[in-house]
Amino acid sequence: MTANGFVQIALFCGVVVLLVRPFGYYMTRVFKGERTFLSLPLRPLERAIYALSGVKEDEEQDWKSYGLAVLTFSLAGFLALYALQRLQAVLPFNPQHLDAVSPDLAFNTSVSFVTNTNWQSYTPETTMSYLTQMAGLTVHNFVSAATGIALAIALIRGFARRSARTIGNFWVDMTRTVLYVLLPIAIVVGLFFVWQGMPQNLGGYVDATTLEGSKQVIAQGPVASQEVIKMMGTNGGGFFNANSAHPYENPNALTNFVQMVLIFSIGASLTNVFGRMVGKERQGWAIFAVMGILFLAGAFTVYATESGGNPAFASLPIDAAPNALQAGGNMEGKEVRFGIANSSLFTTATTDASCGAVNNMHDSLLPLGGMVPMVNIMLGEIIFGGVGSGLYGMLLFAIVAVFVAGLMVGRTPEYLGKKLEAKEVKMAILAILILPLSMLGFTAIAVVVTPGLAGLANSGPHGFSEALYAYVSATGNNGSAFAGLSANTPFWNTTLGLAMWIGRFLVMVPMLAIAGSLVSKKIVPASAGTFPTDGGLFVGLLIGVILIIGGLIYFPALALGPIEEHLAMRAGSLF
Repeated sequence: MTANGFVQIALFCGVVVLLVRPFGYYMTRVFKGERTFLSLPLRPLERAIYALSGVKEDEEQDWKSYGLAVLTFSLAGFLALYALQRLQAVLPFNPQHLDAVSPDLAFNTSVSFVTNTNWQSYTPETTMSYLTQMAGLTVHNFVSAATGIALAIALIRGFARRSARTIGNFWVDMTRTVLYVLLPIAIVVGLFFVWQGMPQNLGGYVDATTLEGSKQVIAQGPVASQEVIKMMGTNGGGFFNANSAHPYENPNALTNFVQMVLIFSIGASLTNVFGRMVGKERQGWAIFAVMGILFLAGAFTVYATESGGNPAFASLPIDAAPNALQAGGNMEGKEVRFGIANSSLFTTATTDASCGAVNNMHDSLLPLGGMVPMVNIMLGEIIFGGVGSGLYGMLLFAIVAVFVAGLMVGRTPEYLGKKLEAKEVKMAILAILILPLSMLGFTAIAVVVTPGLAGLANSGPHGFSEALYAYVSATGNNGSAFAGLSANTPFWNTTLGLAMWIGRFLVMVPMLAIAGSLVSKKIVPASAGTFPTDGGLFVGLLIGVILIIGGLIYFPALALGPIEEHLAMRAGSLF
């Protein structure tokens, strides 16, 4: 660990904090339908979209209609993306003449991008045509992110409104998210990425001759336009197989920093939107504080662990001075250009924020460093999280925490003036428990059936962790993986696809039910027995509840296989 590394981490955190209030203020005005500096050029386009699609922006929906709209839209998106992949061989913008995607892989990829998971069981540059990348994957990077944000806004309205029946209009929320939030930033930052050296063209791949005289095919294409929304929407679906370790996706240290800020920008600012819309901005800062503390704990754990290097080097007869080769830390599997500090930040940010766009291999992290990504995803990526999903996931934990606090003070739990009764608590617990049931259930099946075992490159504990991490990542809608897993088989493509559906929609439905219940309630004035939810006591309670629930998920995972032995093997092995 170095002073330079701490400065880089502090700079990143400082920029994110500075963005929270202005960006939160802007998004609050967008979702309240108020005028912004972009209203003049974009409002006519917004109205035209409503007119063409038959949407009446002043007609709102109850939670059931809102949820049905989300499910219908997601199903339509899934079918369109599946058809695009299956037909890409006969469609234009395919200069490499790539074949149609296989049925099981097309299913997996369609589910992946619809659910904002962006798991990739394929090598993008040798599998997907430019049309599929642009009209399919990039489009879903926008709309799946917009769907998550819309869902978070719907839950916020449940807390903010009183004695109401509706929680907004999904079609309006999604349209405004794309037009006023995602597209403007994508255009500006996309041009910046092109300036920094990212390709943005429709030309064919280039044949080059290396210094050794060998032939090499250099892939290119519309990279910058996909890269910006991949990061900002916490999608992680890269244009290249190496993702953000590829120099065309991440040319230099400046683009690396901008990408990391993009990952957290919306998720962090939504906490401010929450505070503003419920009329108590301190509530948003309390949620932000919980997320920030958990993020820093994970980031410094990875940084400290990886900075120490792999102890196995000390016993090898390759060095006169022990660990001299690791003066810069454990660089195995890291992006050498950016070093341990940035790799630690990127690793923690991408597994906090539902973004699989890593610039190092999780498979090469040391035991404690490797634990952080897995635990972050097991918690449902509530630490800033996927855009929207991180906030509503954290609010589910807040409901449970306030329920516990209510029991402690001996009165009906209240959060933001709304009484939390049996229905809300049951739905919150249901949404939280769905995650470990999917993660552990699919893992248990995969490690005992032949098709599952066939996809694992390693046997024993390490192979078990490959399977566990895959289903943790899929259910958590993250998209990262251990490198040893060969997931492009019918078994893995299908089961991982099902895990993605569960992680997205079986959490979404109970959450919307909570929003529908809360929105109809009156505000109860605070009293001497009301548990404060905007100070340090609440922050500590919420962190405690999160860690307890995280332990209840993580320790059954340990019981499924000899993880402790695996961690020891990784500490003393080279990969």
